[in-house]
Amino acid sequence: MFQGDCSMNSTTPQLLNNWIQVQSKLKKKLVTEDDFTWKVPTRIKGGDEGAESCEVLKYIGGVDLSFSRGDPSVACATLVVLELKSLEIVYQDSCVVRLSVPYVPGFLAFREAPVLLELLDKMKACSHPLYPQLLMVDGNGILHPQGFGLACHLGVLANIPTIGIGKSLHHVDGLSKSTVRERFEMDGNSSQDIIPLIGDSGQTLGAALLSTRGSSKPIYVSIGHRISLAVAIEIVKVSCKYRVPETIRQADIKSRQYLQNSRSIC
Repeated sequence: MFQGDCSMNSTTPQLLNNWIQVQSKLKKKLVTEDDFTWKVPTRIKGGDEGAESCEVLKYIGGVDLSFSRGDPSVACATLVVLELKSLEIVYQDSCVVRLSVPYVPGFLAFREAPVLLELLDKMKACSHPLYPQLLMVDGNGILHPQGFGLACHLGVLANIPTIGIGKSLHHVDGLSKSTVRERFEMDGNSSQDIIPLIGDSGQTLGAALLSTRGSSKPIYVSIGHRISLAVAIEIVKVSCKYRVPETIRQADIKSRQYLQNSRSIC
C-alpha cells in the first residue's frame, strides 16, 4: 500500500522552525532513566529471590526502513518482534509507502517516525500479546545534534522504552570517530569492548560498543526513552549475534525482502 504524496516537498525555513518547536516540546517528555516493570533476564539468573514472580523482558522489537534504489521516496517500513531468549522472530509486519517528507539531517524522525508509529499502533490496537516491551531503533537517541533523535521521538510518541542503535557516529559535542578509535586502540590489551561517549560538555551521550568477539567496527548505543544507558548496553549485548542487534538486523533483512517482493508483484 502506498501512502502520501508522490512529490517531495521542499524544506522551507518555516517548516524547519516548526520541526524544531515539535522536537523541543517532545524533548520535555523524555525520560532517561529506567521506567519499566520488567527485569533483564541476565539479572535474575542465579536464583535471585522472587525471580519466578517478577516480569521478565521477553519480547523485544526492532524497526527499520529500506528504500527503493530507483525511487528514494518509496520505502518499506518493517516492525519485527523477537523472543529475547532465542532471538527468533515471533511477529513481523511491513508496509510500502511513498514518503512526502524529505530527508533533512537532524530531522530524520519527521520522515520515518509516522509510518513506524503506524505499525506499532496497528499491533497495539488489537491488543496483540507479543507487543514489544522494548523497542530498538535503527537510528540515534540522545546522541544527536538536538539531543533528540529518531529513537527518542518514537519512544516518547509510542510511550515505550527505546534504544538507539547507530552504525556511524554523529559528530556532536566534540565527539569524533578518530577519538573513539584511539580509545579502543589505547585499551586494546585490556579486553575493553565499551567506550563511553562523553562530549566536551561533560555529558555522556552514549557508548561505542564492540558487540561481538573480534569485531573491529563499533556500534553506537544511546538512550531513546524510559531506559538508562547501562541497561540499554546490557540488553544490546545479549541481543547480538553479529555486529548489530538481531532486532535491527532482522528488521533490515525483512524490509528489503518485502520491498523486493512488492516490486516483483507490481
